[in-house]
Amino acid sequence: MRRGIKEMDIILGRFAETGLGALDAEMLDLYDALLSENDHDLYQWVTGQSAPPPRFAGLVDRIARVSTPAN
Repeated sequence: MRRGIKEMDIILGRFAETGLGALDAEMLDLYDALLSENDHDLYQWVTGQSAPPPRFAGLVDRIARVSTPAN
């Protein structure tokens, strides 16, 4: 998968490999909608630099837990 910025390629690639299979049909639809968002916004949401819209909050949290290294 190729997105606008390499960081999102890495983050979403990790999530796709390890977390995508656990999503039900409703969450897959939400994930599809999330992929339509701007990469810079997505990066800020996943890294905690800004809050995602409420509809994406739970999914973004799941992506962040799977895709970003623990401190």
